Amino acid sequence: MIWQVIKQIASTGCRTEPAPDIGAVAQAESAAIHADLLGILGQALTIRQVDAGSCNGCELEINALGNPYYNLEGLGIRFVASPRHADMLLVTGPVSRNMETALRRTFDATPDPKLVVAVGDCGADGGIFGESYASCGRIANVIPVDEVVTGCPPAPIDILRGILKAVRCRVKA
Repeated sequence: MIWQVIKQIASTGCRTEPAPDIGAVAQAESAAIHADLLGILGQALTIRQVDAGSCNGCELEINALGNPYYNLEGLGIRFVASPRHADMLLVTGPVSRNMETALRRTFDATPDPKLVVAVGDCGADGGIFGESYASCGRIANVIPVDEVVTGCPPAPIDILRGILKAVRCRVKA
């Protein structure tokens, strides 16, 4: 039985397709952003991601930051489960009325000095949801925001740029 499988593998060859190429420019920019972040911080950066009512499009792009192309964890930037261990909050979506109190509590639980980055058009200005009986709108309506990353959803490299910009602004202050 095993010999039949081995013969079939040998006769058909490699059937997988090559890994997609994100481009040398994007890889170089990603590496430069990583180097800048760690140069500024001199240590690890911990991030707590909060979904305040999004469609999950931004979360998919944030998850892509952990893949081998961006490799955040390999360079000391990691996501944590508790706001008490976080240096930065990465918040997505328009803030739903049901998440308003939870977002404030998460912000209050994050130790000072803390950074807040609003991700996506919904986080920036409420997006297509705006403000209504069910939505508080943009994240800045509920908690102070240091940096906004626009896009629906923004690319992972744009999210990295936003994180870097927030860290740079905090260091200058």
